[in-house]
Amino acid sequence: MKRVEGSAGVPVLECTNPVKNRWRVRWDVETREDGSASYMEEELDHRPHVEEVRSLVSGWYNAETDERILCGFEYDGQPVWLSSENQFNYKAAYDLAVQTGGLNLPVTFKFGTDDSPSYRTFETVEELQSFYIKAMAHIQTALLEGWKKKDALDLALYDAG
Repeated sequence: MKRVEGSAGVPVLECTNPVKNRWRVRWDVETREDGSASYMEEELDHRPHVEEVRSLVSGWYNAETDERILCGFEYDGQPVWLSSENQFNYKAAYDLAVQTGGLNLPVTFKFGTDDSPSYRTFETVEELQSFYIKAMAHIQTALLEGWKKKDALDLALYDAG
């Protein structure tokens, strides 16, 4: 699977070599004003069935969504790594702060990157709540956009007929 630059209007399913039965499946086509396009492409050694296309494209959108959740969030100008473990830790700290009126505060989290770490201390429930709500909104937005892309996939364009 790779991102390819090409022409707008490229077929989403194309036999590129009938002798060797080579097929290309394309999706996530982004058309530009100049008539060019960027799209994802996978070459197969057979004509894919619609369900195979669905699985291929959905898997790619799922991975893209996961990546966006994991490393696409920033807080106060610092990247925040939203691994499952970190999401759990942020939720646990937030829940405990709310339940105890902030008795577990201050709490410090590591943001930034491994090469350039940044440490952020939350002193109040309100500060922690602001961070947590923004992190959860980022996750929800990434999920909604991923679902929207998968729902927009027109499998009829890939049907063997």
